Amino acid sequence: MFKLKVSDAKLLRDMATAISTLVDEATFKIDSEGLKLRAMDPSRVAMIDFEWPKTIFQEYVSTEPSKMCINISELLKLLKRAGRDEAVELSLDDKTGRLQVTITGKYSRNFTMPTLEASEEEVPTPKITFNVKAKTTTHGLSEAIEDAQLVSDHVRIEAEPEKLTLSASGDLMGATITLQKGSDALLDLEVKENAKATFSLSYLSEIIKAASATSDIATLEFSTDMPVRIDFQQTKEGKLTFFLAPRIETE
Repeated sequence: MFKLKVSDAKLLRDMATAISTLVDEATFKIDSEGLKLRAMDPSRVAMIDFEWPKTIFQEYVSTEPSKMCINISELLKLLKRAGRDEAVELSLDDKTGRLQVTITGKYSRNFTMPTLEASEEEVPTPKITFNVKAKTTTHGLSEAIEDAQLVSDHVRIEAEPEKLTLSASGDLMGATITLQKGSDALLDLEVKENAKATFSLSYLSEIIKAASATSDIATLEFSTDMPVRIDFQQTKEGKLTFFLAPRIETE
């Protein structure tokens, strides 16, 4: 049995939106410490690692460890009906096995939705040595990604000690976006070894667009032709991390 309550519906809605960029059916682990999710998208190109400790919730009750699988898109339909300052409570009806979604504010409404069969797959955290760590504003990173999307469907990210360069090339046009260390967009940059890797812009743009609502700061870590890890700094104690596999190019 569990019951979770957040005082601001936007907080829950923004996080659900970020999760929905990769998975439709999400299996959450719920225990006395909090709510967790680690899952890969169907193509197994990207992974999400999400965690909300119980301190984030206005109310949090979990009598025993459990798993709950729900359709995130369907949950979002309900959460979009909640105003910014309205509270949302999630609880499981032990008799029916359905998820109860209660929204309270100007008035109260209660919805129920089915739970799905929970995934038994354990997704391990990728063990990668990163040579680059870049701290950016989510707005600056999002703008750079949008610039690259004007000309191509993939982008090469290169790191040198003083700058981060995003390059995109299409049939007709090309683009080079340079973020200097210490600029308004690139807050910090640590480079143990120069690195470059190419990534799908469709994945990057969806991840950054959705997660930017939860955080003003994003930290990218990568090495040459290795997956990128993107951490979105949370205002509270939560964790929202994405891993994205590179597109391997042949010279």
